[in-house]
Amino acid sequence: MIGGGSWATAIIKMLSDNFTAKEIYWWMRNQDSIVHLQKYKHNPNYLSSVEIRIPEDNISDNIADIIEKAEYIILNVPAAFLKATLDGITPEQLKDKKIISAIKGIVPDENLIIGEFLNQKYNVSYEDIVVISGPCHAEEVALEKLSYLTIASTNLDLAVTFARLLSTRYIKTNISDDIFGTEYAAVLKNIYAVASGICHGIGYGDNFQAVLISNAIREIKRFVDAVHPISRDIKESAYLGDLLVTAYSQFSRNRTFGNMIGKGYTVKSAQLEMNMVAEGYYAVNSMHHVNKKYKVDMPICRAVYAILYEKHSPHIEMRLLTEQLN
Repeated sequence: MIGGGSWATAIIKMLSDNFTAKEIYWWMRNQDSIVHLQKYKHNPNYLSSVEIRIPEDNISDNIADIIEKAEYIILNVPAAFLKATLDGITPEQLKDKKIISAIKGIVPDENLIIGEFLNQKYNVSYEDIVVISGPCHAEEVALEKLSYLTIASTNLDLAVTFARLLSTRYIKTNISDDIFGTEYAAVLKNIYAVASGICHGIGYGDNFQAVLISNAIREIKRFVDAVHPISRDIKESAYLGDLLVTAYSQFSRNRTFGNMIGKGYTVKSAQLEMNMVAEGYYAVNSMHHVNKKYKVDMPICRAVYAILYEKHSPHIEMRLLTEQLN
């Protein structure tokens, strides 16, 4: 496991319920967090109710050592920090490893989804890449509330194998070969959750939220069909379900971030107060540039970009957006 946040902790919990903890290795950046975790058996910053049974020697801030020991590498850091996290790691060190992306974001500057980034920068074959998508919030996993995950890979045998590692009495898994569609849908749903939060912050009610999200899923369909035109049902959990939970849930950091923007916070002040990364902030900038190639009609994304990066008024932008939705 590469990463020390709430989703990383939740996945560690799933894995620990399926095989012995001594087979799990965990990289965390913060040495104080590692010491606390080794001593008290829980993450001091996220999901502290989850008991961590991993041996002390299996938790380290030496990423090269952790990667060398593991067969499956689960990437679980914010997309904006992925390049820095893997700095110094070579393609040779990832050779023959199975790489699982639990990152629901896009790499800034590169404007690449995680699978593309691994393939282009580290020569990882798509056959060795798996993507985990929702709908699933880490907080509910900690409470062992029934949740569903979609495990996507062009290598369906690998997807099935990894799905078995995560399946528990409270986690059910679905399999997909749509690695590009599920990744882009996961990126986009964070942007729409920011939009949902902005609308809530400036006073729009549930009736408009329903219109906003019904338009959002159509934007997702238009984009993923343009990028990777295969047969897919956009109403499946990996697409519509993940969008709904991220746009509506109290646990959604992207909705929380958007709500603060709608209430008048600056981007910087909202980020500082949250103390968590809202992937939608970085994603909308990357998608703005990616869509210059595909030219898909995405009025909600345009509105969020204008608010966050061009400093347009949330009230004015959302009022203009209302004229474009149906």
